[in-house]
Amino acid sequence: MSERRTEVDSWLAVWRLDQHRIRIMLVHNLFESKTLISVRNPAAAPDLVQMREQFPKLSRLWDAVRHEYWTEFFTSQEHSQGTI
Repeated sequence: MSERRTEVDSWLAVWRLDQHRIRIMLVHNLFESKTLISVRNPAAAPDLVQMREQFPKLSRLWDAVRHEYWTEFFTSQEHSQGTI
């Protein structure tokens, strides 16, 4: 399970895929050196839906994570079908 990194508006989200769930491992404000969440165990990490509910003001970050997930998903589907 590899970690992905998404940055928006000075916020960093480090996330992993757990089957088809996006698990948020770290949310950190790079400008203010403020960490909202830091989890080591992926099974205990909140998913994207939970984070969106808990921190709605970071919707641009959650949208970017979701966009990167779907971009990666469709790219891997195209590669597996031999269309690229």
